[in-house]
Order: sequence, then structure tokens, then C-alpha cells
Amino acid sequence: MPIRTLCLVMLMSGLLGAEDEVPGLPHLRGWLTGSFSSARQAAADSDYYDIRLRMVPIWKEREDGPWLYVEQAMAQAQDQPYRQRVYRLRQESPTTFVSEVWQLPAPERRFAGAWRNDSLLAGLDPSALEERAGCAVHLTWHPGQGVYAGGTQGEGCASTLRGAAYATSEVSITGEGLGTWDRGYDEEGRQAWGAHKGGYDFRRLVPVIQEPAAPVSVHP
Repeated sequence: MPIRTLCLVMLMSGLLGAEDEVPGLPHLRGWLTGSFSSARQAAADSDYYDIRLRMVPIWKEREDGPWLYVEQAMAQAQDQPYRQRVYRLRQESPTTFVSEVWQLPAPERRFAGAWRNDSLLAGLDPSALEERAGCAVHLTWHPGQGVYAGGTQGEGCASTLRGAAYATSEVSITGEGLGTWDRGYDEEGRQAWGAHKGGYDFRRLVPVIQEPAAPVSVHP
């Protein structure tokens, strides 16, 4: 076999092998970290808004994470986020993960911009947060597809927005961005808020910088 062809085969084999590996928490955190935009989707379909999504690691020294600060805002009002959360990631099995959702203490707006200025979170620790029960997103890594996919489970994520009783989320995560479909439903199961056609397509604004692989650590 010619050397050039052999090198190509070896390169492709390496890429396929890497895609099939179980990546672990550092990999998931790396794919979630960054700035994302739905501008392309909004330009193609007026039913969707141009939204900015920011996620950055916090409390990196803690061993009960990873923890991420999360902020979403309209593109024209990025200093006035409409959603601010903290996520905690954990691994349940070699291929399954959970992203817990935690509420910041009021007033949340005082933490706006913490994705670029972590001093705004000075003095804050997990004891000040409140977990949003039932809102955790359960993810499964799909070997060969290079995607984490999943969502909330059941109807336990409470929501009172626009007359809703509960909310659901469907999520997919790749190295290029995220797909998120958040919807609220009333007590009769009718959709009260959220996109109707499908989820939002958030594209990464800066290429991902992947952390080195780490041994799998499964937490009960």
C-alpha cells in the first residue's frame, strides 16, 4: 500500500476510533463551554429570535462538579438576560450524564455578565443556590454519531410562565453547537409557550477547545 494511502487510512481510523470513545465529563463540559448564537436560524425563519447563549465553568476547584454559569439574552439586549442559571454536570454511567439546573439567589440580574466577568460571582457558592427539581436534563452519548442527546423526564419541572403548569426540554449537543427545544404546558397538556416548529439551533461562535481526556468517574 502506498505510504500516502496508508497514512490516510490511519488518520481516518484514528478519527473514527475517537468518535466511538466514551468521552466523559471534561468532554461534555468542553462542548457546553462557550458563546452560541441562533442568528443563522433567525435569519432563515422569522418564527425564531436571534438569541445569545453563554456558558462558562465556575468553581473549578470543587470536586462535586463541573459547574457552569449560564446566561441567555436577546441579541439586541445582551446586557439584560432573560434566563440565568447554574448547571451542575454529573456522570451516571459510562454513556449517560445529567445536567442539574440550579436557581441563582434573587435578584438574579446582579450576576448579568458573569460569563465575561467572574468577579460578579465573588462570594457566591452552591449553598446559596436552589435546585430546580424535575428540571434536570438527562443525556446519552451516542457512539458513532458524536452527539449527546436527551431531555427532561416527566412533568416535574414546574413553570408558571404564561399559564403553564410544567416545562419540558429536549437537548442535543455537538462540537458545533446545541439544539434546544424548551416548551411549557398547561394542566390540560396544551402548549403554553415555546417554539412550535422545532427547537432552537445555537451555533458556536468560537471553535471548541477540547480538554484532554480523563478517566471515567461515575457518581451515584
